[in-house]
Amino acid sequence: MTDSDQKTYTVLVVDDTRENLRVIGESLSPRYRVRVANSGDRALQVANSNPRPDLILLDVMMPEMDGYEVLRRLREAPATADIPVIFVTALDADNDEEHGLALGAVDYVTKPVRPPILLARVRAHLELKQARDVLRDQNAYLESEISRRMQENELIKDVTLNALALLAEKRDNETGNHLHRTQAYIEALMEHLQEHPDYADELSPMQQRLIAKAAPLHDIGKVGIPDYILLKPGKLTQEELAIMRTHAAIGADAIAEAVERVRTPLAGVRGADAATEPLAFLEVASQIAGHHHEKWDGSGYPAGLAGTAIPLPARLMAIADVFDALTCRRPYKEPFPIEVANRMIVEGRGQHFDPIIVDAFIALRSRFEEIALRFADID
Repeated sequence: MTDSDQKTYTVLVVDDTRENLRVIGESLSPRYRVRVANSGDRALQVANSNPRPDLILLDVMMPEMDGYEVLRRLREAPATADIPVIFVTALDADNDEEHGLALGAVDYVTKPVRPPILLARVRAHLELKQARDVLRDQNAYLESEISRRMQENELIKDVTLNALALLAEKRDNETGNHLHRTQAYIEALMEHLQEHPDYADELSPMQQRLIAKAAPLHDIGKVGIPDYILLKPGKLTQEELAIMRTHAAIGADAIAEAVERVRTPLAGVRGADAATEPLAFLEVASQIAGHHHEKWDGSGYPAGLAGTAIPLPARLMAIADVFDALTCRRPYKEPFPIEVANRMIVEGRGQHFDPIIVDAFIALRSRFEEIALRFADID
């Protein structure tokens, strides 16, 4: 610290003896701003007023409130908890020193005070405080910058995901509201099921966020389907239907390949595990895209998975996607009434859909209807 730096520091001297205050104050005043207090109560008042002290020299043996109690109260208050305190005392027993250090004092100076020793201790602890303050400010800035960049990255990721998902939906003559609805349906189901003993482990808050973010990519594979099939207003032929059904595998394979291309260069690189964590949502997206047309009884596609072999994110999307398809207009059909769609979902319990998720749907029917109304397509 330069002399100009020293003059900015404030030292509070606490002692019930006027002569001690004078001697210590005269030793410090050429280099520091000195404030004094002649009792424990007064010390607490001064410590909580401006200019707030950067360091406190505290007598131990004082009437009414001793130095130990003053230090305890300083440490309890957030505004004064970090102010370094040096005890100035005639006590020399080891247990007294240990007691003060245990309470949070940073040092001891014995009476009678020797000014050169006192100044050296004060200077050393103010330099330590300055270093801690700089480090704290740097850490606060770094934490703020990391938080800002993470939020920025999350925004970029969300925009990119939705742009890709909308690309697929636009080719299918659907609106972005389909993405909003299916995502909201899945969020409602997960919220309802997060306490269920069979699903709690798979629906942690983090996993719920991953599933919700990945949901809009469920039909990304439709970008690989020819327009004459994707936009056909009437019923598809068996050959066309077979081609249409390849969209699930196309989507899953494309996402899986993208994940692998990013992961491979990171193999063996220090910190690679942390770097690939953000790709977890794409792995969930691959499950959803590839298997949301599987059926509980094994009669779905593309892999013919059955029961819990179907990934949970895909089982959730199965109900959300079918309900939305039933209740909305498509190039090949008019929308079914809500009551009919509800009945068809319930009839699919244990055949098309996971029975437990259907039970959740039944409990949430009014919420599904509210979501359908809130994100209704505008003709």
